[in-house]
Amino acid sequence: MNRSSSTTISAELGLRLVVPQQTIVPLVASMYYSGSDPYAVRMAFHVGTDEPVEWIFARDLLAAGIESRQGKGDVQVWPSPMSCAETDGLDVIGSADVSGKVLNIELSSPFGQAHFEAPAQAMAAFLQRTYQIVPAGQESGFINIEAELNDLLRNA
Repeated sequence: MNRSSSTTISAELGLRLVVPQQTIVPLVASMYYSGSDPYAVRMAFHVGTDEPVEWIFARDLLAAGIESRQGKGDVQVWPSPMSCAETDGLDVIGSADVSGKVLNIELSSPFGQAHFEAPAQAMAAFLQRTYQIVPAGQESGFINIEAELNDLLRNA
């Protein structure tokens, strides 16, 4: 197992939440990636509650979503040349600089649906840092299958 599998990186990302009342609300998401979970990117949305709301994304989904529409079901990701606010004349509350190409992230759950806009360049830069820890296509070499099975059996 590679020694860098224990490496974790994080970043803060300014997002905009597009809400149905024709407004856009800025918020911050914390991004996390760990070599010990090489297929996943964790994103914690800070939405004003004590605890952030956390979603786990496939790293490949986010990377592919910068180029074309990806995902089915609960998570969909796609690029657009600019923010919804710039094209739809929406009111922007506060400041959330999402200029340039945008990565749209749409999340659905039994509790509701949310549409976020993230700066595609910042997301691409974060993903590039993850590939320095675990190169694309080499994720399986960073998983200790025996340890994972032992954890599963212990918790069964």
